[in-house]
Amino acid sequence: MESKIKNMLIFSQTITDYWREQFLNGDVLYSDEVLTVAINPDLDEDSRVMVLETTDGRIMAVLTPAMADKVGLYPRQDLSEEIFRRKIKEAGVMLHGADYLFYFSEADKNVLLQENLEGDLHQLTEQDDAVFSEFESSASEQDLDDASVELDHWAVFGSFEKNRLVCAASMYPWEDDTQIADLGVLTLAPFRGKGHARKVVRSICKFAYEQGYEPQYRCQLDNHASTLLAKTAGFTLFGKWDVISPDSID
Repeated sequence: MESKIKNMLIFSQTITDYWREQFLNGDVLYSDEVLTVAINPDLDEDSRVMVLETTDGRIMAVLTPAMADKVGLYPRQDLSEEIFRRKIKEAGVMLHGADYLFYFSEADKNVLLQENLEGDLHQLTEQDDAVFSEFESSASEQDLDDASVELDHWAVFGSFEKNRLVCAASMYPWEDDTQIADLGVLTLAPFRGKGHARKVVRSICKFAYEQGYEPQYRCQLDNHASTLLAKTAGFTLFGKWDVISPDSID
């Protein structure tokens, strides 16, 4: 199993352990040089089917026993990614649509922790409610939904221009039992392309590390601007992660 996640070694133990727990903490139904399929009865309802493709092209899938039965998976059968995905589709199981997962490598983390970011940046609190409300009212509903930046999240940072909040990022713990913090970021349209998002993201990520958390950056595969921001901010692509769609019928 170790060879299945060797590309993860540039990342922290926290990240490696988390994804090993998600995909390899069950009964392995099938494994070859590309594909590993496991069965885990302890998966949450909203993650009863998950697929992770890491950047070296290796694919891991995990399902609950009930979903494995529905899809028609059983021990000692010959599988491939194509066969696995076809079985899922034929069984009427819909996946949500993959997200890119980005993390800092250990090397880039060390660079970040030694960095002093310049600009009108600071952490936001409930005392910034009026400023944040004005920021939200200046953004489109679509941008607000996509970014999921909230003032009541675990950590919120903002960048200002002429005393106006023009970019904000917020984080919340990804799961209760892991030290990973998921982030969202939003820059008001007229202020994009000025480096605000990069500085805010790096600021909030540095804060997360200082609190003992690993920053996690997710975006949809077709969100090219967000993908570019992740790379500009210093993240490294970890893989593509997909879960069962809420619209999937059991």
